[in-house]
Parts: sequence; structure tokens; C-alpha cells
Amino acid sequence: AIVIMDEATAEAGSAGAGELEDGAYEVTLGRSALVVAHRLDQAARADRVLVMEGGRIVEQSTHAELIERQGIYHRLWEAWSRGRLEVTDPHSD
Repeated sequence: AIVIMDEATAEAGSAGAGELEDGAYEVTLGRSALVVAHRLDQAARADRVLVMEGGRIVEQSTHAELIERQGIYHRLWEAWSRGRLEVTDPHSD
């Protein structure tokens, strides 16, 4: 079976998103899955990450390898991480 999830946590608030992500991860263990996500913590759990720009795949590898390459995914990850800290950390500047 193939599991396809398109923005499965998009409507969840920050508090509920973590529970949904954990549940989605459990459902996909041992199965092929295609997960469309803008929440990059979901991408970080994937075996393979595909980065699309203008309808084309421009990068693909594991989360760790894409971070190491410092390309588009790395820039997206940095921006997403900063934004997440600003939302969750009331002491950030």
C-alpha cells in the first residue's frame, strides 16, 4: 500500500500538529508514503526529501545531506527554524 498525505497537518494549530505528525509517522512506518508538507519538521523525518521549485525537482537527498549541501533546502530550513523559534520562544530577539 502507498500512503499519500497532502498537508496533513495544515489545519492543526501548533499544539495539535505534533500529535498529528507523530500519528502520521506511525501510519507510514514500513510503507511507501508520499508526504506533501510545508512544515519542514515532517520533511526532516523522511527517508528522502524532494525540493521543488517552479514545478521541478531541484534537490533530493536525505535531510542531513541537504542541510550539509547548503542549497535551497538548507536556506528553507534555516528560515523555517528561525520563524518557528520566533513563534515559540517569547524571549527571542
